Amino acid sequence: MAFTFELAHLLDYTEWERAQWHAWFHEQGPAALAVDLGPNSDGRINTIGELVRHIFSAEQRYVARIQGAPLTDPAAVPADDVEALFAFGTQGRESLRALLATFPTERWVVPQQIQIGKHTRSVAPRKLIVQAVTHEIRHWAQVATFLRMSGRKPGPRDFLVSPVLER
Repeated sequence: MAFTFELAHLLDYTEWERAQWHAWFHEQGPAALAVDLGPNSDGRINTIGELVRHIFSAEQRYVARIQGAPLTDPAAVPADDVEALFAFGTQGRESLRALLATFPTERWVVPQQIQIGKHTRSVAPRKLIVQAVTHEIRHWAQVATFLRMSGRKPGPRDFLVSPVLER
């Protein structure tokens, strides 16, 4: 039997993980979002709430880059408001799913010039989408680590405990 794995599985996993985090932060309240990332932060992202906002804004930025649309400014989304943060995340995921459904198949492999920070890179849209999803997974692990270091217990979030690929 051949083993297949698709981007849809990673999207399903990250949506499950987002739902877990949303429920946990809703229960914990703004204090959990205010947890400081400590002295080793880069100065741009200083709290858990800001890191969550970064997770969601990055996905939106990758979609905008592929579409050639202006980048959104996430600063308007309060980093201490659970519902606003996760609504922002939902909006971004809806944009990503719409892009996946409508983007011309032949263009997924055609490199585009994109600006990330001070650097211009030539990247195919399919690579940007995989980056967006793996970027999210990596940062959720950081969120869990910082929360555990602060004495909070967010519970298991591993792919292994998710319902993805149960059948």
